[in-house]
Amino acid sequence: MRNLIAGETRKALTGRAWWALPLAGAWLCLITTFGYVSGGEKAIADGSTSLAVGQDVARSWMMMFLLAAVFGAVHVTRDYASGTMVRSALLAGSRSRLFGAKLAVATAAGAAFGLIAAALGAVSVYLGPLPFGLEAAADGETALILVGVFACCTLAAPWGALIGWIVRNQTGAVATLIGLTLLVDPGLQRLIPEVSKYLLTIAMSSVYRDVKPDLLSLPWAYAVIAAWLAAAFVAGRHLVRTRDIA
Repeated sequence: MRNLIAGETRKALTGRAWWALPLAGAWLCLITTFGYVSGGEKAIADGSTSLAVGQDVARSWMMMFLLAAVFGAVHVTRDYASGTMVRSALLAGSRSRLFGAKLAVATAAGAAFGLIAAALGAVSVYLGPLPFGLEAAADGETALILVGVFACCTLAAPWGALIGWIVRNQTGAVATLIGLTLLVDPGLQRLIPEVSKYLLTIAMSSVYRDVKPDLLSLPWAYAVIAAWLAAAFVAGRHLVRTRDIA
């Protein structure tokens, strides 16, 4: 299994996805950071604080979890796209072993995305406000937000990989993740917040300590995320074992 995971890791580092996706995520997060710090003076004049602006900046790095999920989906589906899935399963020894190896590599990649997001988020908290004449401020809550960002990225990547196993088509899997994260779940949160808080991406809002109302407590949020991952794991593993993978 160790050699199989090493082989899948080499696959994950082949091509442009391993650097293009975190770069794109960092760019999106930096744009959001710019929005918070450029409007920081007005926000403080309206009653906010430098500490609250810093926490918003830290929270803006949660967007990296979408790119981590996309990476997980791409890592699985590009074997289907290139027609090499059958060969990969034969070399792995079984479909289940390949399923587990790709999931392990996706989870490790998610942790790497999380470390990048947390590190750049911390730098943004301290350096972002300075060009706008604002005081950089952080506290324990800021640190917990960055820990939550790391956790969300680590959990999102295997979620993306499982969606990849279920959907199998690369464009379809990526579109599903983007649609759920940016359109469906936020839309349902506006319409039926008391129900949508049990959706995976909305539950992640509790993990990175969003300040929106109607969110789950942290233990319940982790329980809901675990339930979604478990359901996707069962569905993905069943489909991998029973469907033609050619």
